[in-house]
Amino acid sequence: MNASAPDMSRFPELSAPERILLGPGPSMVDPRVMRAMVTPVVGHLDPTFVRLMDRIQDLLRYVFQTANPLTIPISGTGTAAMEAAVANAVEPGDAVLVCVNGYFGARIAEMARRYGGEVQTISRPWGEVFTGEEVRAALEQRPAKVVAIVHGETSTGAEQPLADIVRAAHDGGAIVIVDTVASLGGVPLSVDALDIDICYTGSQKCLSCPPGSAPITFGPRAVAKIDGRKTPVANWYLDVTLLRQYWGEARIYHHTAPISSFYALYEALRLVAEEGLEARWGRHRALAEMLWAGLERLGLALHVAAPHRLPSLTTVRVPEGVDEAAVRKVLLSEYNIEIAGGLGELKGRAWRIGLMGYSARRENVELLLAALGKLL
Repeated sequence: MNASAPDMSRFPELSAPERILLGPGPSMVDPRVMRAMVTPVVGHLDPTFVRLMDRIQDLLRYVFQTANPLTIPISGTGTAAMEAAVANAVEPGDAVLVCVNGYFGARIAEMARRYGGEVQTISRPWGEVFTGEEVRAALEQRPAKVVAIVHGETSTGAEQPLADIVRAAHDGGAIVIVDTVASLGGVPLSVDALDIDICYTGSQKCLSCPPGSAPITFGPRAVAKIDGRKTPVANWYLDVTLLRQYWGEARIYHHTAPISSFYALYEALRLVAEEGLEARWGRHRALAEMLWAGLERLGLALHVAAPHRLPSLTTVRVPEGVDEAAVRKVLLSEYNIEIAGGLGELKGRAWRIGLMGYSARRENVELLLAALGKLL
């Protein structure tokens, strides 16, 4: 083994540019959240941190608009919360219906298969949404124990109406998993009013927090299904029967929480509460409409029909003859703006523009429209 010291000229001090992040995530982080991350680290069972855990849960219930006791942040990214939802809800042999109209619906289906679910999918073209009648018909043809759907599909920019979907699933005897990674905190949503059974999100989008924590909430039907499992949850780290003992009154050790990430999440949730959900939803909507109108003035077509556009993420069709990657490269190098290209079926055919949390500001919209106007 070579124990000689490495050449430190190869490892300069950490430095990163302060970008204007207008892609599908992460979004820009509020300076108050950044400051929270330098708060001194304490132990994960320190009384100070235990009190913080309770406050985080209370604020998460406000953001989710729920009274669910089992409302916690998963120590991981939004995909970890997705997997927690699937791993806990799906037992081997369970019939599962997944609504797929984009990349992340397909990811849920793949996870459910890996946990032994008997997965059926219904599909819509990328950018379209489902109706309650479609879900009802699929369940009449083949009953399921779990129905999963994405509220704000990051790959397409479509916002899925949920009320009829949830009602159809419950009428068919299924519990409902809803992915709100790209929508919670920026788009109107109430877990309790909609009667959603499992709902999860990520910290790095409309909550404007660095990636690394993933809030999730479990309603009474979901908790009953988990408690009635015949087999243990296959994923030990994401087993909520263990996690709720750490987040509950017993505080039984499960894993070392990412202390600084939860400091950041707490401050991000405080910012949501200070602004107020309705005001925050209104800000995202107003700026999205400003962006949509400006893009159309530039002659650009939007991929999703107006009634189902997701305010936090807009997909723009790339004009014929335009090199979409070259445009993104110049936006980054000359204007310091990051947007994203298409994902999956939309790769090479669309740009994805995010207006999430701290990134959703008027000056950012004006700068992006001006830059695109010059480039195109």
